[in-house]
Amino acid sequence: MQAPEASSPQNQIAFSFMSESEVREPVAVVAADAASAGADSGGFIPFVTVTAAAGAVILALLSQGTAEPLLLTLLASLAMLGAFLIFGFVAGHIRIGERVREEDLVKALADGFYDGVLVTRQDGTAVYANKAFEKFAGGTEGGDLESLEAAFSGDAHAAAALFRLTRASGRREPWREEFEVRAGAPRRPRLIRVTNRPFAVPGHERELDPMVLWTIADITEERARHASTVDALAAVLGRYDAAPVGLLLADGGGLVHHANATFIRWLGLEPAALAERSLRLPDLVTAQGFELLAGTAGAKGGESSGVDLDVTCGGARSVPMRLFARREASGGLVIGALNRDSGAGASLDVEAAEVRFARFFQSAPFGIATVGADGRIASTNASFTRMILEGSSGIGEHAAEVLCRSAEPGVRSAAEAALRQALAGKMSAMPIEISVGAQKEYSRRVYISPLTGSRDAREAAVVYVIDATEQKALEAKFAQSSKMEAVGKLAGGIAHDFNNVLTAIIGFSDLLLQTHRPTDPAFKDIKNIQSSAYRAAGMVRQLLSFSRRQTLQAEPLQLGEVLTDNASMLRTSVGEKIQFKTQTSRDLWYVKVDKTEFVRVIVNLSVNARDAMPDGGTLTIRARNVTERESQKLGHHGMPVGEYVLVEVEDTGSGMTPEVMAKIFEPFFTTKGVGKGTGLGLATVYGIVKQSGGSIYPESAPGRGTTFRVYLPRHVPENEDEIVAQKAVKKERPADLTGTGRVLLVEDEDVVRSFAARALKRQGYEVLEASTGVEALEVMDKNAGRIDIVVSDVIMPEMDGPTLLKELRKTNPGLKIIFVSGYPHEAFETSLDKDEEFAFLAKPFSLPQLAAKVKEQLGR
Repeated sequence: MQAPEASSPQNQIAFSFMSESEVREPVAVVAADAASAGADSGGFIPFVTVTAAAGAVILALLSQGTAEPLLLTLLASLAMLGAFLIFGFVAGHIRIGERVREEDLVKALADGFYDGVLVTRQDGTAVYANKAFEKFAGGTEGGDLESLEAAFSGDAHAAAALFRLTRASGRREPWREEFEVRAGAPRRPRLIRVTNRPFAVPGHERELDPMVLWTIADITEERARHASTVDALAAVLGRYDAAPVGLLLADGGGLVHHANATFIRWLGLEPAALAERSLRLPDLVTAQGFELLAGTAGAKGGESSGVDLDVTCGGARSVPMRLFARREASGGLVIGALNRDSGAGASLDVEAAEVRFARFFQSAPFGIATVGADGRIASTNASFTRMILEGSSGIGEHAAEVLCRSAEPGVRSAAEAALRQALAGKMSAMPIEISVGAQKEYSRRVYISPLTGSRDAREAAVVYVIDATEQKALEAKFAQSSKMEAVGKLAGGIAHDFNNVLTAIIGFSDLLLQTHRPTDPAFKDIKNIQSSAYRAAGMVRQLLSFSRRQTLQAEPLQLGEVLTDNASMLRTSVGEKIQFKTQTSRDLWYVKVDKTEFVRVIVNLSVNARDAMPDGGTLTIRARNVTERESQKLGHHGMPVGEYVLVEVEDTGSGMTPEVMAKIFEPFFTTKGVGKGTGLGLATVYGIVKQSGGSIYPESAPGRGTTFRVYLPRHVPENEDEIVAQKAVKKERPADLTGTGRVLLVEDEDVVRSFAARALKRQGYEVLEASTGVEALEVMDKNAGRIDIVVSDVIMPEMDGPTLLKELRKTNPGLKIIFVSGYPHEAFETSLDKDEEFAFLAKPFSLPQLAAKVKEQLGR
């Protein structure tokens, strides 16, 4: 079945030789109008001449007096003739100046068509048929549809096609059918096309009853010419596919649009594979190979020199090929390929050793370039193009200029000296360190060596380039880790003793404040002493944070809620000059961090942003999820691939130089004036983020503001009970800190033990003291079963806290214990059983904190 054809006014035919209401063919009408115009112009002049002559005769007769009877007779005759002419003109029998009738002209034109034309009414009644149609209908004059059906009734396909045409005509739909019939004396097979187009006759009294124009044409010769053209094209394509070289067409991005059968066969694929799968040049020759091929393709319309590459498709075998590329005006690539394998490429004018060298040269994972005696690059491999040239070939350019396009003068002079030395035949063992990339973010290590055995002036030296970016990043990371380790050891070494001193200062200050009223002169002094002690404790905590040795109370958190809860506090911290914004995505994942320490991170970053905007600006804090796929594209060195929650702190301040950014996380480094900062803020932020398992990356430029991006790993709660239980642990400190019970206090520092004992006794507890773990066991033996809880230091001579706990569990498995220490509890958890239960209180602590912890554990 053929698709329906849309009817158009140009194809609607009506015939003027029929009645006034019949169909009029626009083409015929135009022809008839032209004929009428010609007839009018030819008949009007004689008519005027005759009229003028008759008028002259009448005037002559009127001038004679004897001509009156004759004149009357002539006037009567003329009156009769005029009345006859007027009647004939009105009736349409007489038309002045018309030589050819319109309907005769249109009929002549239609009869001269090669295609058969039939006009019928909607019910199939024939209105007109031309001579050609009568031939197709079997020679019946005034042929109609029935005669056409009778002519083709012997052929089942033709009869079915006519049935579909008739049915479409009844639905007033245009239709077309092509079918084969046997016609003529020898009954040869002919291909026939029959179409119908419904149309309406404007001004017809039966305009709602449209007519149908049928055409029938013999398209046998037309199809024969088409088949001949297709066969010729198939022959050309056959020679294209059978060519002994591989040919393919790709766009500028490397997508292969067509490849001949030879190339596809070399890859070990079926001919239909190209249509079934998308082949890309970067997948066939690696991304570096494609960059080299595209870079050497030359200008539009030009050809490149051959490039030897290994071509492979997926996991199929690798085929060595020499590829030639030409760039089209549209930007696409036309590529020819020669198979350099031992079989197909044996006849090439290149020895097998050269082939193997070309393969090794192009597939090397490090950059290689040969340099001529004039210092210009003669050839490069794919890795060199990717690592140094970023896609261009670089052939013909001076090697030192290519290597040091944006390098410092000292590096450029070193490269030029090394190149001169290599061209002179001398070996230089010292590599040259260069930085490339838009932001100089990539490090390259360059070696230049002479080619002493080469007789070709085009290859006097060779340049090797190794990617040192990852090594540099690891070196920087190791240096940073070393600094952190040194500071951590220092902080850890003094934390215990220093926190003991601070505990005593804070504790005794609490005791003194309880015995002094706010109106006492000494009250303010004691308060200042206590504030200074707390400040010192904060500095120790910052050092421990930087070295990742502080105590973290990690819990599942939804950071959007945390930012919302602390928005008011942050807005107050940055001041009124700065516009503060928060943008958090919906359905943020959970993270497991210490809420207090996370808030400290945000506060430190916000305060730094405030200081960078002294004249005002905008501070924006954002939070969103980062999928595993997105983390793969980030390119942050050292950050594992995974799912994260990203928190961004962005300001519009003065920004930082690269030199400052390299040191911002170092302890005690600050750009602020004396007395305006300790230099531990960002060091603390770095330590908290790292100890929480996350990563932090700054991005800044002078005059463009700064953005800190904090990536915290996603935490998937085992169930909702974990979150509920974690929230239940957060109990408010009881207002009444008094209690009852017997407490064994184990502390080797006398001042700390003295303060803690007095603090607990003031709250109503009975306190037993011990200075070591061994002494504590003796006290336990003397008071067997009468001690409710043990408060013990961790680091003590003779016996430490974990060992003491193990000994106590032998005789008191249900005994409650609280460890107090200046070290985080993770430092000694490994020496305890996994299911061991204990409470922890970090030093330095205050009197209320100690009393609250004991009451919380005793539950009374």
